[in-house]
Amino acid sequence: MAFETNVFINCPFDEDYRPLLRPLLFCLLDLGFEPRIALETLNSAEPRILKILRLVEECKFGIHDLSRLRAKEAGEFYRMNMPFELGLDVGCRAYKGGVCADKRCLILEAERFRFQAAISDLSNSDIAVHGNQPTDILAEVRNWLNSQANLNAPGPTRIWGRFLDFMVTDYDDLKARGFSDHDIGKLPIDELMVRMKAWLSHN
Repeated sequence: MAFETNVFINCPFDEDYRPLLRPLLFCLLDLGFEPRIALETLNSAEPRILKILRLVEECKFGIHDLSRLRAKEAGEFYRMNMPFELGLDVGCRAYKGGVCADKRCLILEAERFRFQAAISDLSNSDIAVHGNQPTDILAEVRNWLNSQANLNAPGPTRIWGRFLDFMVTDYDDLKARGFSDHDIGKLPIDELMVRMKAWLSHN
């Protein structure tokens, strides 16, 4: 996989985030990029931190969603995985050298300026806001890559329409193969990406 088209995705892996992750992945693939995510392979023999470091070094682009940073309930800790991995990506650009000096990052949030109380070092950074809306996260990712990679990409509405076409076709195919709605909702991310690539190769 080529460094120039690899995109590291740093996001929550909980069920609540799935409706955002699916269109994000589809948008990247539809634009010719390769999503790289910790869930792309399940290898318990590889320590997670080493996997993250490897992915960061292999990707020119990084998408970091900090929208789940805040604890949901009193007594819960802040969820620090996402800002930690953002720091690794920024550090790789600053200290690794070579092609990594040209790394690009997109920071996503649900609300503008919300995270800065926790990470004041990023107070002057540009943030893309998706408002927890699947259509908006797709548009923000499309617009960012169109600018950063000098694309002539189709509009967000067209990509969203293709995503919906994929979801309908994929749902029908999985149901015909004996998957329940519960099974489909929990389909492993690596399997989902394989199915997206197969659909895109014919559409």
